[in-house]
Amino acid sequence: MPAALVRRLLLCLAIAAPAIAFRVTGFRPDPLIDLLVFGAAVVAASFALAWAAESAQKDISGALAIAILALIAVLPEYAVDLYYAFRSGSEPAYEQYAAANMTGSNRLLLGFGWPLVALIAIHVARRALVGKRLPGGGRLPTVLELPRESRLDLGVLSIVAVLAFLIPAMGEIPLWFGILLILVFLAYLWRASKVEDDGEGEFVGAAALIVELPKRRRRILVVGMFLGAAAIILSSAEPFAEALVESGGSLGIDAYFLVQWLAPLASEAPEFIIAVMFALRGMGAAAIATLIASKVNQWTLLVGSLPVAHGLGGGGGELDLDARQIEEFFLTATQTVLGVAILLGLRFHRWSALALAALFAVQFAVTDTTGRWILSGVHLVLGIGFLVSYRREILPTLIAPFRRITAIRPEPDPVSEETR
Repeated sequence: MPAALVRRLLLCLAIAAPAIAFRVTGFRPDPLIDLLVFGAAVVAASFALAWAAESAQKDISGALAIAILALIAVLPEYAVDLYYAFRSGSEPAYEQYAAANMTGSNRLLLGFGWPLVALIAIHVARRALVGKRLPGGGRLPTVLELPRESRLDLGVLSIVAVLAFLIPAMGEIPLWFGILLILVFLAYLWRASKVEDDGEGEFVGAAALIVELPKRRRRILVVGMFLGAAAIILSSAEPFAEALVESGGSLGIDAYFLVQWLAPLASEAPEFIIAVMFALRGMGAAAIATLIASKVNQWTLLVGSLPVAHGLGGGGGELDLDARQIEEFFLTATQTVLGVAILLGLRFHRWSALALAALFAVQFAVTDTTGRWILSGVHLVLGIGFLVSYRREILPTLIAPFRRITAIRPEPDPVSEETR
C-alpha cells in the first residue's frame, strides 16, 4: 500500500481515536470537549468515506453504484440531521434543530460551495492562458462552461425548487410530502442510471492512490473504509448533535446557530475539498456537477427523510415548523431558485459567483424576521431576472430529466467563448 495513503488513513484514525475511546468508555467530561472530539471524528471519518466512495467507482457501475454512492456521500450530514428529527418525535424542542441543520447545509452548499468551485476553475483557466496568444485577440475567460449533460440535474433541481415552496406554505413537512420527495429521489437515481457512460473519470488525491492498488486489495480496503468510517460517523452523530445543543449555553452562542452552521461545515468539508481538487485540475465542470447533485439529494432524500425519522421517533404524521423555521425554509428555497436560474444558460459567470457568495455572507448580518424576508425577496427578484434572460433555456431544462442523455466523462474545461 502506498506510504502516502497509509499516512492519510492513520491520520484520520488518530483524529477519530479520542471519540472512539469516549464512546466505548462512556466518558463525557464537558459539552464543549465533546463537541470538539466528536466533531473532529465526524470530519475525519467523512474524509475516509469520501475517498472510499470516489474510488469505488472504479469497480461498481450502473444504478447500484449510483444508489450506494449517493447514500454514502451524504451519510455524515444525514446522521446528524436525522438524529434531531428522530429525537423531536419525543421531544418537540428538537424540531427546530432538524430544520436548522438542513437549511444551513443547503445554503452553505450553494452560497459557498458553488461560488468557490467556479472562481477556482475560472482562475485556473485564466492562469493556464497567461502569456499565450489568444485566437482573434480574445480575452482571458471569466466564465465556467457547463456541459449539456448538466441539464439533467438542473432540471430535477428546478422541479424540486418549486416543490420546496410548499413546505413554508403548509407550515409543516407532512409524511406524505416526505414520501413524495423520497420517490422523486429514487426516480432521479433511476433516471441517472440510464445515462450512457463513456469511459472512466479522473481520480484525485487519496482516491487516485486507492485505485492504483490491485483489484482484490483495493476492494477489501474500500469495503473496510466504508464500514469503519460509517461506524465512526453513526456512533459519533448522537453525542456530536447533543454537544452542539448543550455547548451553546456555555459558549454564549445560540444553539440554533451552531446546529445550522457548525454541523454542516463539518459534514460538508470533505465534499468541498474534493470538488476544489477537481477545479484545481482544470475540471471545474465536473466539480460543480457533484455539488449540484448534492443539492438535489438534500432537497429530496434529506428533507423527505425528516418526517419519516420524526414519526419513527414517536411523533405524528408531520414535522411541524414554527415561524422561524418557515422563514428559513423560504429563504433556502429562494436561494435555490436563484442558483438554478444563474446556471440555466450552462454558463457560470465570475460576477454571478461573487454575487452568490456576497448574498450568502449577508445572511449572517440578518438576524431578524424582516431581514430574512427582504433577503428572500432579493433572491427572487434576481432569480426572475435570470429566468427572463434565459427564458429560452427554461423548457429544455425542465424536460431534460425526461429525455435520453448520453453522458461524456468531463475533460478539462474548454476555454470560454470569450477567449476565442
